[in-house]
Amino acid sequence: MCGIGGFITYSGFCREQRGQAEEWASNIRQVLRHRGPDGDGTYLDDTCCLVHTRLSIIDPRLGAQPMLRTAGRKTYALVYNGEIYNTAELRERLSAKGYEWQTTSDTEVLLCGLIEYGEDFIDSLNGIFAFAFWDGETLLLVRDRLGVKPLFYCVEDGMLRFGSEPKALFACGLVPQADTQSFRELFALGPARLPGSGVFKGVRELLPGQSLRFMPCGVHTRVYWKLESQTHIDGEAYTAEKTAYLVRDAIERQMVSDVGICTFLSGGLDSSLVSAVCARKLQAQGRQLTTFSFDFDGNDEFYKANAFQPGRDAPFAAEMAAYLGTDHHVLWCDNRVLADLLDEAMTARDLPGMADVDASLLYFCRIVGQSHKVALTGECADEIFGGYPWFRSPEAFAAEIFPWTRDLEARKTLLKDEVLQELEIDNYALQAYRDSVAQTPRLPSDTAQERRRREIAWLNLRWFMQCLLERMDRTSMSSCLEARVPFADHRIVEYVWNVPWAIKCKGGVEKNLLREAGRGLLPDSVLWRKKSPYPKTYNPLYENILKARLREVICDPAQPVNRFIDKAKAEAFLGAPADYGKPWYGQLMAAPQRIAYFLQVNAWLKKYGV
Repeated sequence: MCGIGGFITYSGFCREQRGQAEEWASNIRQVLRHRGPDGDGTYLDDTCCLVHTRLSIIDPRLGAQPMLRTAGRKTYALVYNGEIYNTAELRERLSAKGYEWQTTSDTEVLLCGLIEYGEDFIDSLNGIFAFAFWDGETLLLVRDRLGVKPLFYCVEDGMLRFGSEPKALFACGLVPQADTQSFRELFALGPARLPGSGVFKGVRELLPGQSLRFMPCGVHTRVYWKLESQTHIDGEAYTAEKTAYLVRDAIERQMVSDVGICTFLSGGLDSSLVSAVCARKLQAQGRQLTTFSFDFDGNDEFYKANAFQPGRDAPFAAEMAAYLGTDHHVLWCDNRVLADLLDEAMTARDLPGMADVDASLLYFCRIVGQSHKVALTGECADEIFGGYPWFRSPEAFAAEIFPWTRDLEARKTLLKDEVLQELEIDNYALQAYRDSVAQTPRLPSDTAQERRRREIAWLNLRWFMQCLLERMDRTSMSSCLEARVPFADHRIVEYVWNVPWAIKCKGGVEKNLLREAGRGLLPDSVLWRKKSPYPKTYNPLYENILKARLREVICDPAQPVNRFIDKAKAEAFLGAPADYGKPWYGQLMAAPQRIAYFLQVNAWLKKYGV
């Protein structure tokens, strides 16, 4: 897993400009070094510059990038971030075409496949990827089907800039800017983003399942994969059997690595399934799986059961670790450290994010990254298998708004009236929702209820899952750790998308299909455990720290976020009882996370000068 970046202009780099191009390439390597501290490289010709920073997972000795290959009279160059999980099959196919191999890396297989088959080769890939492929005439950018790996770009004055993170674009001459649209996204939708938006003015993100070709005549984008609705014809038993196969196969494929792997084990259904498959495969090889679970200082004393988190993870994580015989480690995060990491978590995303959900994961990934380079996680199962309450909630079915942000009033609590009037948060969020729902893949035979169920599932895949994948990518890659998400295998998504709700959540049991697929792998106490989301701190110290910091901000006229915050409203909010207000994004982000989000907005405004 790595960082990629670069730029291209068909006007060429003259002698004076070449020095600037080399400086920009050096800047990109520097700002993306956290994604790949094991090595870096640059390809630069008269038109195109490709930059790579490497976290060496496969073939550490020979898999360096940019990777070049000459065929005929052409020299081809590739920079690539990701993992191809069906490399062995693809290498065999290309070997039959006469290709010989200089490395064991998936990068070489991807490069040769693109040379041999062009863009059509993308359809053969099973994996997570964002890459740039230069054939001496056109630059091809490609992002994986579900958007696990990021890829941002900007076209300005005949130059295309691209990178794994927006900061790579700013490292090669793009000036960070924001406009009204940017702040509408921050306050009406954040931490989510409009699909394809980079929030910064002029910055775009290549959509999942799309490719972009930059040519002298301009930019051409193409959808190479999209989700399709089809009538499900498999019986209930076969559906569970096929799902079990797809899940196990995805997990085992994603264990490929020339370095040791570990898993995040919360004790919930999803991470336990991933850990169980990994542990069994390693045990067959005489090896032991290392697992990690997370918690917060003070939760032993302050945790309170609620509808979203009915029980703590710790007992179930310990049970699973003992059941699987793993080398288990429990990591604890201090609440002051959690607050202190909010700015760094923002910098990792280049944007305000999921507040302490990002900051805590950043902290935990840093610790895991000290001993491991690869971790498998249970991310994305809830979006795919219908695990969230809003998949079943009558209120979510009836509301014409994103189900994880049904109450927009919580977003307005701290904002000035003139800001609310200018940004038109309600109208903006409603239009974003309607535009997205209109793209839902449907069947003419869908009933009204099935139609609405597909809409909610589509919104989760298109929006909520993208936000969580971004969180996982930035926090892990900022920690020199490659976090893999087996449930985001496109074969699982394609199949489960069309499974009827009566099978998917039979008898009203959340994620019943996944539980049936996990029979024999987990003890019943975990297999049928009620969902509990990512852990958070219940220690009042955390909220008190945040309140004190926001008070300092609103009392300092020089702080840029005060252009948006109403001081009287903020004082009333900060004086309210602890954890005041409903969650404003998902299940976990209530009052403390709202305060933290505004602190991140302030840090963002200062850092990028927008």
